[in-house]
Amino acid sequence: MAVTRADVARLAGTSPALVSYVLNGGPRQVAPATRARIEAAIKELGYRPNMAARSLRMNRGHALGMVIPDGANPFFAELSAVVEAAAFAKGYPIIIGNAAGDEARERAYVSAFIDRRIEGLLAISSTWKSGIADECAAAGMALIAVDRIIDPARCTHVICDSLTGASTAVNHLISHGHRHIACLSGPHVSTADERVAGYRQALQHAGLPENVIVRAEFGGAAGYRALAEIMNGTPRPTAVFVTSDLQAMGMLRAAYDAGLRVPEDLAIVAFDGIEYSRYTRPGLTTMVQPTRRMGELAVELLLEQIDTDSTEIGVHRLEATLRTRGSCGCADDF
Repeated sequence: MAVTRADVARLAGTSPALVSYVLNGGPRQVAPATRARIEAAIKELGYRPNMAARSLRMNRGHALGMVIPDGANPFFAELSAVVEAAAFAKGYPIIIGNAAGDEARERAYVSAFIDRRIEGLLAISSTWKSGIADECAAAGMALIAVDRIIDPARCTHVICDSLTGASTAVNHLISHGHRHIACLSGPHVSTADERVAGYRQALQHAGLPENVIVRAEFGGAAGYRALAEIMNGTPRPTAVFVTSDLQAMGMLRAAYDAGLRVPEDLAIVAFDGIEYSRYTRPGLTTMVQPTRRMGELAVELLLEQIDTDSTEIGVHRLEATLRTRGSCGCADDF
C-alpha cells in the first residue's frame, strides 16, 4: 500500500496540513523542530508526493518538454541525452517529441505539451517558419530554442556558431592546398544556411571561387547519393565541406564504392562531432559542437524563466572546435 501524507503526519506527531507545508514550501512557516520530525518521517517511510495531483493543484505539469526534428540522428540523440540528464538533476522529468522532419507533427507535439500544461519547452525546430514562439507565448509557457533559430525577437536561443565554425572548416581545407572546394548542405534550416554562409565567407576571404553547392537532407543516404553531383562540379573538386557528420559518413562510403581515395582524391571535412565520427575509415575530420554545454545551458535558462516567470530575449552562440582526423589529410591517430 502506498504511503500517504497522513502516514507521515502520524509518525511525526503532527497534522497532514503541516506535512503539506513542508513539502510545498508554504504557504505557512513550520517550526524547525516540527520540520525536522516531518523530514525524518518522510525519509523513514520512503514517502513520495503524488506529482500528478500536485500538478493539478498548481495548474501546471511538473515536467519539461522537448521537440527534436529527427530522433534517429545521433546528434539530436546525444543532445537530448544531455538535456534529459541536466533536467533530471534539477528534479524535472522530460518528455521528448520526435517531429521526424514533419512540420504538422511538430505542431501537434507543441499543442500536446501545452494541453498537458508542462512547465517549459525546449525546441529544435524543423523549419525556419516555426510558429512555436507564438504558441508558447499565447499559452504563457517558458521556451528556449536550441540548435536552430526560431525567432530571435521572441525567445532565447542556445546555438552553436555555425557560420564561424564552417569558415574554420573550409580554411582548414585551404591550408591543405585545396582550391576547388565543394559544399554539401542540409535543407533550409538556420544551421545549414549559416554553414553555407561560412563556406562562402572562407572562400571569399581566400580569393577562391565557389564550387558546386548541393542541398540534401541530413542523413547518410543523402550524403551517399550526393557524391555523384559533387564530383560533377566545375572544376572537379578535390575537397568538400559537408554540413553534417551523417551526410559525410554516407559520402565516405560512396567514395569507397566509386573507387575514390579519401583524402588523396577527395578530402572531406564535416560538422557536428558526433561520437560515431571517430570510427569511420579514415576518421572523419569535423567541427565538434559543444553539445554538453548547449544542453546544460538550455536547461539552466529554461528553469530560470520558470522560476522568475520572465523571459530574457537573447542568442547564446557557443564555439565549435575543429577535430582533425584522416579524412582531410591530417594524421589519423585513433
